[in-house]
Amino acid sequence: MHGTLESTLAVLEYSRVTEASPIPQDSDAALVQASQQGDTEAFGHLYRRYVRMVHGILLSRVRPPEVEDLVQDVFLRALPRLRDLRDSSRFGAWIASIARNIATDHHRRSQTQPEPADNTTTDPDQQPAKSSASATREAAEILDCIRALPEAYRETLILRLVEGMTGPEIAQRTGLAPGSVRVNLHRGMLQLRQKLTNRESRKPVEQRANIG
Repeated sequence: MHGTLESTLAVLEYSRVTEASPIPQDSDAALVQASQQGDTEAFGHLYRRYVRMVHGILLSRVRPPEVEDLVQDVFLRALPRLRDLRDSSRFGAWIASIARNIATDHHRRSQTQPEPADNTTTDPDQQPAKSSASATREAAEILDCIRALPEAYRETLILRLVEGMTGPEIAQRTGLAPGSVRVNLHRGMLQLRQKLTNRESRKPVEQRANIG
């Protein structure tokens, strides 16, 4: 394949900062076949088409601060293996599998490594407004609730609620059956609502304990 991983990464980064550029209507198969022939621009289009899905799959499995670097790892791992993809129309399911594997590998590595020290300092002038901090904390708590769900539910919920993908889009991108996506979303939302309800019901007790 012509070009280097570094040059391809540059194409991917360029694609991310030029979101206004239209994604071509070429099929995945056409873009994959062009990429297999060394067309890094075609691979860049595949990146833009699938980066939200990859980001969501990783977010459902690893800590948010680690997701961005792992997104790049997924596509850089996929590039040299692209020639081995026989069914070019299955690119979405194929790269979703790579994303899940990378998340699993990262999780295993993180279990054998100490947690990084938090060297951030508290600067009152740099602290976000209380309302913004509260919203950020609330979003983090909801994400934690989603990540506590069964794997199939949390992945589809994050793709829907965080990445903004529709049910049919999730099915098309991941290769899952539309019926499975609908079931996962429905059951996942039921479980998420229950977890959020339970969390809210515990808040007064926790607050009283903190006051005491």
